[in-house]
This record gives sequence, structure tokens and C-alpha cells, in this order.
Amino acid sequence: MAQSFDVVVIGAGPGGYVCAIRAAQLGLKTAVIERENLGGICLNWGCIPTKALLRSAEVFHLMGRAKDYGLKAGDLGFDLGAVVQRSRGVAKQLAGGVGHLLKKNKVAVVMGEATLTAPGKLSVKTDKGVEEVTAKNIVLATGARARELPGLEADGELVWTYRHALVPRRMPENLLVIGSGAIGIEFASFFNTLGARTTVVEVMDRVLPVEDAEISAFARKQFVKQGMTIMEKATVKQLDRKGKTVTAHIETGGKTVTQDFDTVISAVGIVGNVEGLGLEALGVKLDRSHVVTDEYCRTGVDGLYAIGDVAGAPWLAHKASHEGVMVAELIAGKKVHPVKAANIPGCTYCQPQVASVGLTEAKAKEAGHEVKIGRFPFVGNGKAIALGEPEGMVKTVFDAKTGELLGAHMVGAEVTELIQGYVIGKTAELTEEDFMHTVFAHPTLSEMMHESVLDAYGRAIHF
Repeated sequence: MAQSFDVVVIGAGPGGYVCAIRAAQLGLKTAVIERENLGGICLNWGCIPTKALLRSAEVFHLMGRAKDYGLKAGDLGFDLGAVVQRSRGVAKQLAGGVGHLLKKNKVAVVMGEATLTAPGKLSVKTDKGVEEVTAKNIVLATGARARELPGLEADGELVWTYRHALVPRRMPENLLVIGSGAIGIEFASFFNTLGARTTVVEVMDRVLPVEDAEISAFARKQFVKQGMTIMEKATVKQLDRKGKTVTAHIETGGKTVTQDFDTVISAVGIVGNVEGLGLEALGVKLDRSHVVTDEYCRTGVDGLYAIGDVAGAPWLAHKASHEGVMVAELIAGKKVHPVKAANIPGCTYCQPQVASVGLTEAKAKEAGHEVKIGRFPFVGNGKAIALGEPEGMVKTVFDAKTGELLGAHMVGAEVTELIQGYVIGKTAELTEEDFMHTVFAHPTLSEMMHESVLDAYGRAIHF
């Protein structure tokens, strides 16, 4: 006899398990189906373990600067295996916590691979056989995986995806990173800090291409200062593998050059996990491997929703989680607000960190806004100087007529934490006066947020 539920969530990544827990809290009989790991890619092979690796690199970097702080540190080195082991331990701890939360909230967990056989019906292949499940509402939260381009496929030895890069069996000496989005630049930053000669190839005209142009330019300058080679408006056309060497054919400036590397990391985007779900038979619309939804994550098929990476950009865990809560509450009959992409922050944990929310200066102008721009450098902030982190900038974009905060962009130490202040401001639809009248604690990095707003209106004090 088939098990029956009010809500079945396929996928236990951040969006999936949060959706399942919220549905259960609202009194709905809920199950989550996961084919691999509770916590999904984010907790096991993405957000969390990469941040653990980057923390080790940050500490190593600071140890190398001990003299700057009046300290002594000799015989600096690292144990790559121990660094990776710590990262995996952090991921394991948090994934175990997801299991505890699901159990605490009485969410049924089925480990297996699900296929939709009809509206409201699922067939789940498990270790014990095939189970039939019915549900009034089904939420797709199957996530995404690394995109692989023809000729650049990963082999785990010479050419890696992010999964291979998370558990490296050796330290690269001469590394090529293809793609300078968040994933690519974070791994470039990690391995470069530990001593790899690192080259980053980006097909667009600048690194971190989704960020504000000024922020991208500032970050690029810092990457080059750290020893990275940055190749923009360049394309890796071919990889020749021989022995322990990869020869990359890189097209740049109208000609093709070849360079040898011992390791290549391919970070050229992601594709949604939509195969084998039976979506086509149900009439679910797909666009370049992602499920097409409306602003409430509805697929157009009654009772079927899609959230997170499988539902398209922005491909961020916090976006998935927020959508998960919204969908659970929508199913429960609550009044909900759609998730606004303009209010979703983006964070990149390279060195220096990069964070942003809303429109870039260029996008704001393209949208027809008359803008006021504010900037404030880290070198003008007492806390940044005390930390020994004077390289960075905060930039704000306001609508000149209404005072609406259109966007905020940051590069520098701890900006991935600072950005939330502007996110709250955008969500609450605060104006420049609200920010100006807010008291920021001293001495903190957050004072730069205040000064940037003041600067947009010609009122900056400390610069």
C-alpha cells in the first residue's frame, strides 16, 4: 500500500529540508526523499566545506603576516590532508544536524531516487526495493551539478570539478581555473594562498562578472597583487592531457596560446538535476535544464512546485531556503510574499571577500534611474586599520529622486557579514534618510556603510 502525505519534498538540500520542516511545523504530514546526502550539495559539497577550506587558507595567510601584528611565527607550513579532513568534519557535523532537525519535526525521511509517475504520485527506488508514495503537494528541490563543456570534462586526476577540488589528493603546483564566478574564484583564492601558481581564465570582460564593475576591478587588482594571473575575454578551447600535464589551448585577443598546467579546475556554471524525474510526461516546462516556475514557485502542474537551484538563478542556498519556507506556507494556506531577486544578497568568500545586493550602477542606469553613488574606502575606517585590513571599498547606489537604495556593493574583509545591513534596508524599503539617522557602533567596519550613504549625498565625514 502506498504511503500518503500532504507534502513530499524531493531533495534534502537547504531549500528541501527547510521546506519540509516548515510544512511539518504547520501541521502537514510531510516526507523528504533524498538520493544521496541529507543537507544536499551545500552542506556536503558546497557552501560549508568550501568555507572551512577558505578559513584554513585565511589563517595561513595571517600567520604569514605575523610580523605586521608584532608577532613571531616560524616554520610556516600546512598539511593539506588535515585541512581537507577538518573541512569534511565540519560538513559531516552539519549534515548530521539536518537529520536531527527532520526527526525532531517528525518529517519522514526516505533515502532513494524518486520519479513522478502521475500528478501526486511517486515511485521511489530504495535499497529495499521500490516504494509507492502519494502526496497532495510535491516540491522539487533536486538542486544542480557542475556544468561540463565538451573537451573540458573532468577526470578527477588532472581536470577537477568543485567536488574533486574539495578533496584534493595533492597540492597543485601550476593551476588553471576556468571561470571566475563565485566557485571558480573561491578555489583560485584557496589554492593560490597555499602557494599554487594560479591562472584564472574568464570568458567575460572582467572577473566576477555579475558584480559591479568597480568592485570587480578592485578585486582583480588584489588578486594580481597576490600573484594570480588573470586572463579576461579569454576562452579555453581545448585541453590536451598527457602524463601529469594538461596543455590548455586558450583563445585570447584573436589568437590561441598554449600553456601547461598540472591541474585544471572547471567552474563554468551549473545545470539543474531534472533527469529521471518524469517531468516531461507531466508537461513540466524546462528552460536550459531548469524548471520554469511563476513567482510563487508553481510549475503550472497542479500541486507541483520547484525551488532552489533546479528552478533557476540566482543559484544560492539562502534563496532556496527562503523559497522553501514560502512554498510550505503557501501550501498551508498562509498569506505569503514572493521572493524578490533584487533583495537576495550574493557573497563570494575569496580574499578579499565580495558581497552585494540589488542593482549595480550600470544596471540601475540601464533601468532608467537617475542615480546618486556613494563610496567609502576601508583605509578611512579605524577598525579596518586596527585589523590590518585597509584594502576594500563600500559602494552604494541610490535613486536620486526617491532616495530608494537600489544596490550596495562591497569588497574587503568581512563584507559577507556586513552586507546583511543593506539587505534589511532594501527589504524594508528604507531611504537614504533612514540610513543616515541610524547610529552605527564605533569602532566597527559597519561605520563604512554609514559613510558610503553619507557620501552619496555629499555628507561623508571621514574621507
